[in-house]
Amino acid sequence: MSDPTRPPAVGVLDQGPAITFPPGFLWGAATAAYQIEGAATAGGRTPSIWDTFSHTEGRTVGGHTGDVACDHFHRMPDDVRLMAELGLKSYRFSVSWPRVQPGGSGAANAEGLDFYQRLVDELLGHGIEPWLTLYHWDLPQPLEDAGGWPARDTAARFADYAQLVADALGDRVRYWTTLNEPWCSAFLGYGSGAHAPGRTDGADAVRAGHHLMLGHGLAVQALRASRPDAQLGITVNLYPVTPATDSPADADAARRIDALANRFFLDPVLRGSYPADLQADLASVTDFGHVRDGDLATISTPLDLVGINYYSRHVVAAPVEGEQPEAYWRAPTCWPGSEDVRFVTRGVPVTDMDWEIDAPGLVETLERVHRDYTDLPLYVTENGSAFVDTVVDGQVDDTDRLAYFDSHLRAAHAAIGAGVPLRGYFAWSLMDNFEWAWGYTKRFGMVYVDYDSQVRIPKSSARWYAEVIRRNGLAAQ
Repeated sequence: MSDPTRPPAVGVLDQGPAITFPPGFLWGAATAAYQIEGAATAGGRTPSIWDTFSHTEGRTVGGHTGDVACDHFHRMPDDVRLMAELGLKSYRFSVSWPRVQPGGSGAANAEGLDFYQRLVDELLGHGIEPWLTLYHWDLPQPLEDAGGWPARDTAARFADYAQLVADALGDRVRYWTTLNEPWCSAFLGYGSGAHAPGRTDGADAVRAGHHLMLGHGLAVQALRASRPDAQLGITVNLYPVTPATDSPADADAARRIDALANRFFLDPVLRGSYPADLQADLASVTDFGHVRDGDLATISTPLDLVGINYYSRHVVAAPVEGEQPEAYWRAPTCWPGSEDVRFVTRGVPVTDMDWEIDAPGLVETLERVHRDYTDLPLYVTENGSAFVDTVVDGQVDDTDRLAYFDSHLRAAHAAIGAGVPLRGYFAWSLMDNFEWAWGYTKRFGMVYVDYDSQVRIPKSSARWYAEVIRRNGLAAQ
């Protein structure tokens, strides 16, 4: 294995840091359980919706599944040692609900919890702060069979599961994220069907979004009661939404998508209400009768921090007959009540996901959340890019990804300079992994994974990131 701390050949840092992040800034990397763990049936783990979805013909590219993934379940100590070699100060991971609580209800599975207890101890032993995410999309299949997130009872089951994890790990884990990207769980899982469980019903997607947030609020209350010293938050994926032109029609298209992509979650969690214009936009989809008295007060239970995942910008326009969005994640069925909005490409550089690279959008997003919603500490809990990587002489020189990280970290620093209380940054992802419906065809990792041999190769971006962490800063451009 190459030396992960060797400076890259590119000269991004060779002049010394020109900008420095605040003392104590939390540098980390992130993963998700189903994407890396493998060991799909080990130690009493039962199927999640992603096991079912990926084993259904035609759902994932190449029929790929997470059965083995990066085999992190068996290789965890070595992976943690690699994190330490890279100098990570924190590691954001998710707990597999069906590994800890097979069936989604009842007592905890001791074998499943043991894996996470060993992971947390391994991290702490290497001086790495554990950052635990309770839900990164792997709903136990029996709960989906009972109705899934559109069913209100799933929120209560989530709170019970959160308590089980807190009882086992709360004495060692300080940072807790309840949900990762509830927009994806709701609107890709139940609206477009591009993600598990693959359902396509706009009303179900809206109900799922509400019950995800209700589960979040109930989990925060349970965690707060049992672990009052814990730092509790939620992670939302946010986008600046820009009209393609200055026409009133395009401006309204941007307003509609902003409501569904951003304000659908920010307003209930941080303001205790749904935006009036969002409810009007969704009038043909739902009457919001699933929202009960007291729900919004629960959803807006006070937090200690907010996690923001940022990847790109949405540029949108009013409908033109016959035109449709191209990328699956922008498919019309992701946007109930706004299916006719066009997503416009601008001819700027894109990643291997065809996501436009837009570092200034990170500044806009962070400033907006701080200005319009909260003074709470903010963390970039995911930011990264997929590119085609090639191993040459045992090395992976991913200069495009390195440049992506560099530009977005400069944007993060600019946001701090503008007064945003940004406290940390987690690169997505620590290693290449199962990229959901794209299977193993898209690589986001700083560490290359040979899926046949399971050999890990730190890429140039990993060595560069290690140097950023060591210096707590970036060099002059």
